[in-house]
Amino acid sequence: MNTTGTISEILSHKGANSWSVSPDVTVFDAIQMMADKNVGALLVTENNRLVGIISERDYTRKVILKGKASKQTAVREILSDHVIHVSPSHTVEECLRIMTDHRIRHLPVLEGDRIVGVVSIGDLVNWVISAQTNTINQLQTYIAGYPG
Repeated sequence: MNTTGTISEILSHKGANSWSVSPDVTVFDAIQMMADKNVGALLVTENNRLVGIISERDYTRKVILKGKASKQTAVREILSDHVIHVSPSHTVEECLRIMTDHRIRHLPVLEGDRIVGVVSIGDLVNWVISAQTNTINQLQTYIAGYPG
């Protein structure tokens, strides 16, 4: 495993599952799905096309702080429609930079217009930690086996 792995490699390890909702569902239902799936964001799709993303951050800032009711507010009213996305060939390093620069925690992965997965900051950090652990173990094995 290497720290400059690709998003394709991450998706092959974690799986390509991504959860989505229609822009017409209520924010309450979207938040319920996030809780049920243990995720912090959902893709918003219409006719199998990505039209936005909704995150827990959107909920707190655009519903709770504005005094809206989550059971009466549609996802389309609060979704982020300028969705930054990546392709499976992007590297982990590139995605970490994109997330840092744009202050986001989730990146949809697209091949053309087709959604092939989502990666979170946690997925990328776990990849880097695993790669570093693997490198350390290899170096320790090499040093321990080196005739001294």
